[in-house]
Parts: sequence; C-alpha cells; structure tokens
Amino acid sequence: MKKILQLVARVLLAFAAVAVATAIWLPCMHLFFRPDVTDFRVPAGLSQEVRAMGEHHLQLWADSQSREHEIEKMRRSNAEWDFMGRTFLVVSLANMALRNEERRQEYLDVMDRVIDETIRLEAEHGMYYFLMDYARSGSFVSSQKRSMFEDGEIALMIGARRIVEEKEEYAPLLKERVTAMVAYMQESPVLSGESYPDECWTFCNSVALTAIRISDVLDGTDHSEFIAAWLAMAKEKLVDEKTGILVSSYGFDGTHYDGPEGSSIWLVAHCLQLIDPEFAADQYARARAELGKSLLGFGFGREWPESWVGPADIDSGPIIPIIEISAGSSGLAFVGASSFGDDEFLVQLLTSLKFGGFPVRTHEVLRFCASNQVGDAVLLYAMVLGPLWEEVERRAGA
Repeated sequence: MKKILQLVARVLLAFAAVAVATAIWLPCMHLFFRPDVTDFRVPAGLSQEVRAMGEHHLQLWADSQSREHEIEKMRRSNAEWDFMGRTFLVVSLANMALRNEERRQEYLDVMDRVIDETIRLEAEHGMYYFLMDYARSGSFVSSQKRSMFEDGEIALMIGARRIVEEKEEYAPLLKERVTAMVAYMQESPVLSGESYPDECWTFCNSVALTAIRISDVLDGTDHSEFIAAWLAMAKEKLVDEKTGILVSSYGFDGTHYDGPEGSSIWLVAHCLQLIDPEFAADQYARARAELGKSLLGFGFGREWPESWVGPADIDSGPIIPIIEISAGSSGLAFVGASSFGDDEFLVQLLTSLKFGGFPVRTHEVLRFCASNQVGDAVLLYAMVLGPLWEEVERRAGA
C-alpha cells in the first residue's frame, strides 16, 4: 500500500509539474513567433520579408510550368481562387510599383502578362471558366447575364495598372466593363450586380465600386451620384440589424441570403475606404469587435459573429470549432488590419502566420506551405497596400 501511495504521489506531482509548466509556457509561446510589424509592413518602400514574398509570385509568372501546376491545384478546389489570385497579385504589384521606382517596369510587365492572360482565358472559355460549377444551375436575372465577380475584378486590375502608368489599349477595355457594370447594377432594386444567378455579394459589388471610382479619376467620367445612391441603399437595406455589419450575400431584389461574414467584410471595408471613408471605418470597427479575435497572443478571424452562424463553404474554409477560427476570414483580416492601421491586431495575425503558416525561405523567396497562390497574394497585398488608394485620392483632389 505504501508503494502504491508513493506512486500516486509521484503521478500527481508529475501532473502538477506539467500543469505549472503549461500555465507558464502557453502564455509565453507566442513571443517566440511574434515579429515586429516593420518586419513586414513599412510606410515607404518594401521590407526585406515583403520583397521575398513578392519574388515568389514573380518567379511563378516567369516559369509557366510551375505556375500551371499551382493554378491547377487551386482550380481542383475552386476556379475562383485562380481568378482572385490574379487580382490580388495585380493590385499588389501596382502598390509595389508605386513603392519601388527601380523595379516599376518589371512589375508593370508582370501586371500586363496577368491581365492579358486573364482576358484571353475569359474570351476563349467564356465567363464560366472562372466561376464555380453551380453558376450553370440557374439563370442570371439581369438582362446582360454577366458576372459582377469577373467584371469588377478585371476592371480593378486594369484600373490599377493604368493608375501606375497609362496604357492606351486598356482604356476602352475599362470603359466597356464599367459601362456594363453600371447598366446591370441599375436594373437591380438594390443597385447590385449578380456574381452568380440571382446571387449578389457585397465583396464583388464593393470591388466594382472602387473600379468605377478609379475609372472616373482616369477618364474624367462622373459616377458620384450612382455611388452615393448605392451607399445610401446599402446602409438602409444591406446591414445586419444585430451587428450593424453589411451582410455578405443577397438576391437581385435585396433579399438577404447570408449574414455578416469575415471572408467578405474585411475586404469590403478596405474597398469602402475609397468611396466612403467614414462608413469604411465604421464597418472595420464593427468587424474588429465581432470577428477579430486573439488567443494567447495569436490573432485570427471568426467567419461569423456570435449572433449569426452560417454554413461553412469554400470561402470560409474549415472552421475550427469552439474558438471558430476561419482560414478565409483570418487571411483577409490582414487586409483589414493593414488598411486601418490596426498594428496590434496585425502583429497578432502575423504571429499566427509565423506559427501556423509554415513559412519557407529559399534563395530570397518566401512562401507559406499552409497557404496557396491566392492566399499568398492576399498576404502580399496586405503588406504593400496604401500607395494605390492614395494615388487615386491625390488625382481626384487634383
């Protein structure tokens, strides 16, 4: 009996030692991964880490075989990722070109290659090439039968390229997209274009509005009344009553389909900065309170507020239960935090990235094994954004 009691005492002592060690270790663990925000995000120029992140994409677009391999992997899961990876890369390179005059032409050349190939693929294979399969299961309500997802992001790519440096052959392409978008948005009672049949997304419509604003600056057109009307409509009809956050998806007639989602609102708030800074700041603050979380120094994004839970989908990614971590929301939270100068949250997110993103650096190239091309492009954009929006505002003021 004495030996048994001694054994029990030893076991209990071991458990107590582990518990004490865990209590000390866990709160400190994030310190081993916590970076300085300036390791990635700097006011001017490009940090060494961001240069390495950019090199990964430049090499992909220099090596067609590697690029096709990466794209094929994404397209097996979601054709949208192929398309969105292109968009985020182009707007990243636009900001990088404005930050680094020495490599501007190199960045412009890659932007042109991405834009030209994207337009070519759309022309050759049709609109559905970059959409998920369910796009074929219904009919678009608007008379033009076009996807706001594609029109908005292609228009944004072209507009961003022209802001960095004018390219005459792109001007009519931007005009055609903007004219079409405004036309079919005006057919909707809530001034919104469908990304999929009878399915509108605030993400896509916000991107489109920024492209329209950029087009106005470039070509001297004026859609300010239309943009103001959309904003008034959105504040009245597209805001979730419980959180005050814009819903993520809705019908052509404005019927809400999904409530607020992290995989949507972080980017929406960033886009709104260019058309309604006050509303943008309000939406970010609400999203930060409802969806931007941290645990033991590690930052992450929830997909939904506690007051509304939707179905997990390809955009949200797998949801880790209990703490409700969403890969989609966490990735785009980088864009939100960087846009609004929320360095505290940005450092927490970067800490999580260095811990769980499995960064690999080879020959001055940085990539993240837990991510893919679109995820890496989103991260790159979050680290370089700023100059493009500032240049649009400067020209608008001039």
